Amino acid sequence: MTLRIGNASGFYGDRFDAMREMLTGGELDVLTGDYLAELTMLILGRDRLKDPAAGYARTFLRQLEDCLGLAHERGVRIVTNAGGLNPAGLADAVRGLADRLGIPVRVAHVAGDDLTAAHPRSLAAHAYLGGFGIAECLRAGADVVVTGRVTDAALVTGPAAAHFGWTPRDHDRLAGAVVAGHVLECGAQATGGNYSFFLDGDVRRPGFPLAELHEDGSCVITKHPGTGGFVDVGTVTAQLLYETAGARYAGPDVTARLDTVRLTRDGPDRVRIEGVRGEAPPPTLKVGLNRLGGFRNEVVFVLTGLDIEAKAALVRDQMEPALRKVADVRWETARTDRPDAGTEETASALLRLVVRDPDQESVGRVLSGAAVELALAGYPGFHVLAPPGKGSPYGVFEDVYVPQSGVDHVAVLHDGDRVPVPPPHDTLVLDGVPEPALPEPLPPGPVTRAPLGLVAGARSGDKGGNANVGVWARTDDAWRWLAHELTADRFRELIPESRELTVVRHALPNLRALNFVVEGILGAGVAAQHRFDPQAKALGEWLRSRHLDIPEALL
Repeated sequence: MTLRIGNASGFYGDRFDAMREMLTGGELDVLTGDYLAELTMLILGRDRLKDPAAGYARTFLRQLEDCLGLAHERGVRIVTNAGGLNPAGLADAVRGLADRLGIPVRVAHVAGDDLTAAHPRSLAAHAYLGGFGIAECLRAGADVVVTGRVTDAALVTGPAAAHFGWTPRDHDRLAGAVVAGHVLECGAQATGGNYSFFLDGDVRRPGFPLAELHEDGSCVITKHPGTGGFVDVGTVTAQLLYETAGARYAGPDVTARLDTVRLTRDGPDRVRIEGVRGEAPPPTLKVGLNRLGGFRNEVVFVLTGLDIEAKAALVRDQMEPALRKVADVRWETARTDRPDAGTEETASALLRLVVRDPDQESVGRVLSGAAVELALAGYPGFHVLAPPGKGSPYGVFEDVYVPQSGVDHVAVLHDGDRVPVPPPHDTLVLDGVPEPALPEPLPPGPVTRAPLGLVAGARSGDKGGNANVGVWARTDDAWRWLAHELTADRFRELIPESRELTVVRHALPNLRALNFVVEGILGAGVAAQHRFDPQAKALGEWLRSRHLDIPEALL
C-alpha cells in the first residue's frame, strides 16, 4: 500500500502554477504546500497589525481558485500550513471559495499553535506543532486541511499517520515520514534547484518532488514524468542536510536519527530512503518568537577607478558626524573593481553602509540627508545605487521552549467539532550521540591546490541566528579525505567570519557528509539582515570556492 504525497510550494512566493502542475502531471493522493518560514511569520504578523482578518498566505487562495476543482475531480487531498497566523480565517475563506465555485469540499483546520498572548512583547509567538492534528482532520474526512505553524515535516507525517493508522509510538515509521517530509518541504531543492552540481542536468525549470511512502516508513523520492530537473542521491542528500544539525533531528512527533538514513538509486529520477530509526520526541515544543527590533537603513556608495580605499575612507569620515548617535553602524567594501577595466561597472567597487537604531529618525532623514549632501562635496565620481529612504522596521527572531503538555493542540473538523490532540505519552530529552567512526584516511600522495567544490557539494541555510552548512562527498574516496581534512578548525580558517564564533561539526557517515553549525553568524535572524547574505543561502557555495590541498587522485 503506497501513499503518494507531492509538494507544490516551498515558501510564500514559490512558483504559482506548481499546484496545477502537480495535480495534472501524474498520480497523487495528497498535495502539500509549505508557505511558512521565520521571516514569513514576521511578514504575516505585520499584515495582521493592519488587518486582524489577515495573517495567512493569500497566494494559496488564488492558487486554489484555479485548482480546487482539479483536486476534487482527482480525489487529491490538500494539506497546507498557509494558514500562518490565522488558520481559521483561511479555512473560512476556502469554504467561501468552494461555495462560490460550487465544489463540495470539506475543510478542516488545526489550532493551538498561537501563543502570542503569553509573550506580549512579540508580534507573533507560535509553537511548532506535529502532524497528529492533521491526521485527525483527515481521518474525519477532510478534503482540505489548513494549519498554522506546524513543523514542515508534519505536512507529511500527518497524512501518513492517517493513511497507515500509525500511532504516536510508531517512532521508526514516523521518523521515515519526517525524513520524507524534510526532503519535500523545500520543493524544487530536491529536484536540482539550488544544487551544487546543477550542471548534471537541465534545471532551468525543475519539477516539484513527491514521495511514495510505504507502511514501514520507507519511501521513494521522485517527480512527475516529463518535468524538469532531476532526482538523484546527491539532490536528496543536499536537501537532507539543509537546515539540520546533528544526528538527532528532533520534532514534536518523533526524533529522527539522520545517522541511520540510507539512500540508494531506485531508477531514473528515483531515490529510495530506508533504514530510518526514530526515538521518542523531546518533552518540549519549540516556539518561534518574532518581534520588531527597531529600524534599519542602508546606502551603497559606488567607488570608481583609482584610489578606492582612499575614497572609502573619505566617505566614512564625512558620514561620521551623522552616525555618532546611531546604535549599530556597519561598513563593508566589496572590491568588485578591476584594473584597466573595459566598462565603468567593472571599474567600480561598492561601499555599503547599514545602520540600525530603535529610533526611526536616527536612521531616516538624518542618514539620508547626510548622504545626499555629499553629492557635490564627496569623492570624485560620487554616486549611490539608490538614495536612502526613511528607514524601515526590522524584525528579531528567537526561540524558546515550552512543555508539550502546555500547548492546546486541537483539530477543528469540517463539521466544527473540536478534537483535542494529546501530547505524546513517551518523550526523551534530546542529547547528542557519540562521535561516529570515520573511514580510514587516504594514503599519502601528491596534492594540488584547488577549490573544495571540485570534490564536495554543499548546501547552507539559517536557523534563527545560526547557520548550518552541510558538506558531502560524491565518492567513498572523497569521503575518506573530507572526513579528516574538513575539521571545525579548518572550517574557521576557510570562513573568516566564523573564526571568533562557535563552530560545531557533526559527521553523518551514511550520507558521506559533515554538517557544520555556525552559532550566531546571523545575529538576531534573517529579519535583522545582520550580514550580506542574511539567510546564509550562499555560505556553502563560498566554502566550496575556497582552496585546499586536494589529493590529485580525487581530481
